[in-house]
Amino acid sequence: MRKMKVFVVDTSVIVDGRLTQYLDGINEKVKVVIPEAVVAEIEHQANEGKAIGHTGLEELKKLRNLAENERILLEFYGERPDLWQIRRAKSGEIDHIIREVARELNATLITGDQVQRDVAIAKGVEVIYLEAKKEIKHRLEDFFDEYTMSVHLKGGIMPLAKKGKPGQWRLVPIRDEALVDEELEKIADDIVERARRDPESFIELDEPGATVVQLRNYRIVIAKPPFADRIEITAVRPITKLSIEDYDLPEKLLERLTDKAEGIIIAGAPGEGKTTFAQALAEYYASTGKIVKTMEKPRDLQVSEEITQYTALGGRMEKTGDVLLLVRPDYTIFDEMRKTSDFKIYADLRLAGVGMVGVVHATKPIDAVQRFIGRVELGMIPQIVDTVIFIKAGNVDKVLTLEYKVKVPTGMTEEDLARPVIEVRDFMTDELEYEIYTYGEEISVVPVKKKEKPPAMKLAEKRLKQEIKKFLPDVYAEVELASPHKAIIYADEFDIPTIIGKKGKRITEIEKKLGISIDVRSFDEKMAEMPTERISVQIEEKKKQIVLTVSPDFAKKPLKFFADEQYIFTATPSRKGLVKVNKNTPIGRELKRVLEAGIEIWASP
Repeated sequence: MRKMKVFVVDTSVIVDGRLTQYLDGINEKVKVVIPEAVVAEIEHQANEGKAIGHTGLEELKKLRNLAENERILLEFYGERPDLWQIRRAKSGEIDHIIREVARELNATLITGDQVQRDVAIAKGVEVIYLEAKKEIKHRLEDFFDEYTMSVHLKGGIMPLAKKGKPGQWRLVPIRDEALVDEELEKIADDIVERARRDPESFIELDEPGATVVQLRNYRIVIAKPPFADRIEITAVRPITKLSIEDYDLPEKLLERLTDKAEGIIIAGAPGEGKTTFAQALAEYYASTGKIVKTMEKPRDLQVSEEITQYTALGGRMEKTGDVLLLVRPDYTIFDEMRKTSDFKIYADLRLAGVGMVGVVHATKPIDAVQRFIGRVELGMIPQIVDTVIFIKAGNVDKVLTLEYKVKVPTGMTEEDLARPVIEVRDFMTDELEYEIYTYGEEISVVPVKKKEKPPAMKLAEKRLKQEIKKFLPDVYAEVELASPHKAIIYADEFDIPTIIGKKGKRITEIEKKLGISIDVRSFDEKMAEMPTERISVQIEEKKKQIVLTVSPDFAKKPLKFFADEQYIFTATPSRKGLVKVNKNTPIGRELKRVLEAGIEIWASP
């Protein structure tokens, strides 16, 4: 009688379904021995909520069905390993137990792990090595086409996809039927299985209820209860890979990126194309002979082979930063900076002389700079960040540069108010847009208003008001001199025809007499230019300070403060919604004057 073949199997071929696929292709009845060490490892993974653990349990149930149908003879063998052995499974403890079972039973070991195969061969154990299974019934890729940026799959609703390009996409349903949880479970299992056996894919994170997978160029997040209310799969895929030439950057900016900029922040709203630009910049630096590395969690930048991609070492980006301090690349691309520790790592590497390119979420260019405030000493920011590139709709929308100076802030006149100031300028026009400095106990990010009108223009504006009053004695109007050659008259809507006159005769006569071009607008248009959201401000006057209090909902967000309709200053409230202003400063004196006059103070984003 022919002796029945005996197979001892390890964890790798169970959790990804390779074993059941292999057994389906065998025409004879065989004995399958599963070491208790394998069961313990799978059970431990499932108890921790890891997707591969649950997949392994499903495969064990399939093997039991094969045994009940007399396709195979199934046996569990050996003793359950200790907890320390299970926890050290990655170090080879469980694999050693499995090899010893195969040797003891004089059986053939079936594995999908190359290291396990090679060690078994070296020890004289007969091995069958199973390659990755080819047929996949449920594929995530089926939901994508050439225009799809991401898909969003959740039980109970129709599958949705973002289609288009960065900054110009729309969310559309992919099919008419809603997804069921069973279908999503199968898709999730398939994703995890392929990530485990594909050398170009990996499982970035596997926690109870949440699994993050990089499957080739797909970045996938699988969420399950108790982390999510229902199973959900979100997959993102880059649809374009651009070179720096595709952005058609001005020569002036390209020169800065090549020769001067070494502390770069790429900012923009989600889906606007930040990562695509970061990839192009990384490739550009690599093409100029620079050593380029990346820091990503998860690793999803699509870059060439010469650029090494690092993730969080031991789950901590701080350790990755320590390694990079030893490697000392010319440039490091730090993708998706969110936590305070990320900004500190960026600062440490930059101060050590490493060129840094950080990617952050921001709705406005200045927001990218504000992300560093409170996390890094204020005076160090210009040494860490010298260039902010704001991406909108896939293009470079604005570029800011930072410079550290000691000066009297714009709008202040007294020399003894000089202090360290960070100037934030528009790189292309060199126009000063913001000043950042400490004011009292707070750090203020102050938009720089346009320069006040020179005395000559003020005098001309006064004379213009007098002349218009002669022409229009019965009309209430406000006059604003926009430039030496242009004025704006604001009036009520029903008075505008009177000002213009029949066929424009009256306004033409005024223009000829005064030698200036005049634009007529309604008061409604003027009000439309004012901030629309009014935030209530509580005011408390103390011995040396004036304390402005807003709702804590606006904490850490820059607000503009107004007295009636007059702009006063911009400041960022503390966590409790407080802004403290010293009475002996120009803004403090202005606030005191406003309070004594009984004028309402309010704020706006």
